[in-house]
Amino acid sequence: MADRTQERDREQRERQLPRIRLDQPRIRRPRLLPEYDPEAFGRLSERIARFLGTGRFIVWMTVMIIAWVVWNVSAPAGLRFDEYPFIFLTLMLSLQASYAAPLILLAQNRQDDRDRVNLEQDRKQNERSIADTEYLTREIAALRMGLGEVATRDWIRSELQDLVKELEDRDLFPSGGGRHSDVPDR
Repeated sequence: MADRTQERDREQRERQLPRIRLDQPRIRRPRLLPEYDPEAFGRLSERIARFLGTGRFIVWMTVMIIAWVVWNVSAPAGLRFDEYPFIFLTLMLSLQASYAAPLILLAQNRQDDRDRVNLEQDRKQNERSIADTEYLTREIAALRMGLGEVATRDWIRSELQDLVKELEDRDLFPSGGGRHSDVPDR
């Protein structure tokens, strides 16, 4: 009976005070503003900024402005939508510029972030390369010191050649008439 009472009390406390658990994701709250994917928006802004920086954009913009001006100068008066001072054209170009500048800045900021990450990765790679090079240099120096005390093939060959020359110079085997024996007389 006491177990059920304790369990009921615990359940009531849990219902009254929401527990914050770190091992579970938080419950999402409703937002007033619409949500968007910043990465998708950033990629779109980069594509637009990349297009705004091309010759194709300049050509299309020039063709559009020329067509706009030609239409509003040579069309019949009833079909003209922007008379000579071309106020609407100025408004459209200002609107295009007001959107283009922030998009270009956003694309530049994203590029700066990528460059910063790449620079950090390059710096870490360079540090690892330097550490590896220093380690290998120490190992080679230790091997050279160790090999300084070890007889090499070339060294042994030169020593044997020197001994052969020395033996030839001593004339251990005189060319006399008699028996040749390795054992000296007793």
